[in-house]
Amino acid sequence: MAKRTAVIDIGSNSIRMVIYEKTSRFAFHLLHEEKSKVRISENAYKHNAILQEAPMRRTYNALENFLQIARSFKTRKIFCVATSALRDAPNQKLFTNRVKKDLQLNIKVISGEREAYFGALACANLLPQQSNAMSIDVGGGSTEIAYIDGYNVSKTQSLKLGTVRLKELFFDNNDLEGAKRYVDTELDKITDIDPHTLVGIGGTFRAISSAIQKLQHYPLRKLHAYEYAPKIFQGYIKQVLAADATRLRDLYIKENRFDVIKPGVFILQRVLKKFNIQNIITSGVGVREGVFLADILRNAKHRFPAHYNTSIRYILDAHLQDKEFSNNLSRLSKELFDLTSAHFGIDRKYRKQLSIAAKLYPSGSNIHLYSQNKHAYYIVQTALEYGFTHQEIILIATLVKYAKNKLPAQSHLEKYNLLLPEEHITRKLSFLLSLATVLLSHHPRNIDFELNFNNGKLYVNSQTNLYLAKSSINKLECSDKEFKVIFN
Repeated sequence: MAKRTAVIDIGSNSIRMVIYEKTSRFAFHLLHEEKSKVRISENAYKHNAILQEAPMRRTYNALENFLQIARSFKTRKIFCVATSALRDAPNQKLFTNRVKKDLQLNIKVISGEREAYFGALACANLLPQQSNAMSIDVGGGSTEIAYIDGYNVSKTQSLKLGTVRLKELFFDNNDLEGAKRYVDTELDKITDIDPHTLVGIGGTFRAISSAIQKLQHYPLRKLHAYEYAPKIFQGYIKQVLAADATRLRDLYIKENRFDVIKPGVFILQRVLKKFNIQNIITSGVGVREGVFLADILRNAKHRFPAHYNTSIRYILDAHLQDKEFSNNLSRLSKELFDLTSAHFGIDRKYRKQLSIAAKLYPSGSNIHLYSQNKHAYYIVQTALEYGFTHQEIILIATLVKYAKNKLPAQSHLEKYNLLLPEEHITRKLSFLLSLATVLLSHHPRNIDFELNFNNGKLYVNSQTNLYLAKSSINKLECSDKEFKVIFN
């Protein structure tokens, strides 16, 4: 098993490298990331797509450094893919042959359809499951789209639309009408798709979503799986297209994107005009993750096993040496939920989040036992990345933060009000996890009691001494004053 794999993506605007480390068969985490804005396509579109010497030299130098980094991490595999700029360049062999000869690196120039597939593959596996969705990746030289329905990716397509391409062909000449005709003609090539959700991939989309988060004072600093309404998206695009440099700063656009952000949002504006999009979701993953997943899932039809989540498995691999307590806590939490959810008025959809919170709660003790809750909260909020909505992540993180503790603080509930369930639901779920933790206090690695529930009373039946559990129960806060725990 290749434990560490590097993936290099040569785009029209930037070249990026990521290094992934596997912790078990399908579990992995990002070990290192590097980026250089070499803009290999600079001035190419003004010269019949021919790559110019200075950009090729910048890209070569960046690749040389990337390989030094990859070797320092002792990577066993290195994949290098190139997209639109090299794909379109009549002199691509001049560059790829030089790199192969001097750096011993094989660059695979992939088709637009393959590029679209890799991006959509990453989204299908690493975002909350989508149906009737279209992924879109606006790059420097091209735009890739694909249809996503569950784990299925189809109708992959590449259009000659890109931020650098539009800048050099139209925006540098202030020809917005020409740009509109050109973009709409390319978009007319997309047929047989009527998506409900738009899944945004790539730097342009991430820049927009990051700025919208800041403008809206969004409580969670995480772009992957960030969702918002098209109306918000459209309003922001209008502001960007009308902005001067000062206003772009106020709109949280970084200076290194000033020259390409308007062509990028212009393309997306025309996309929203063409399709009746009801929801927008931001992807923090794309081609690089797709290339990596295509490799590790090559014998699994490019999808994870049923009911498997790579982020949960990574946290367990990295932070739990003894998983018995974790498994028992999860099992007991689900049993408590099944017995009491009707009494507490909790929707069954929260059962899974409670179970995951219970499973991951012990992870914080691997860092420091006496601040277990704080570290488990941080681990969940940051590392529970793939396959979860922001609402699910914050709820799970909240439950581990307050496990075996007081009920969630009002200040915390107010801070994350946008993402958490109603206060009474969050507090009751928190109580159930704390209750499960207390009930296992005498014997964390074994459930040696039976539970029954009737008329607001939880009966704990055991032949074992439950002194620790009995003495801790009264310390727990419960918002339901009628609920009682009775030991037999």
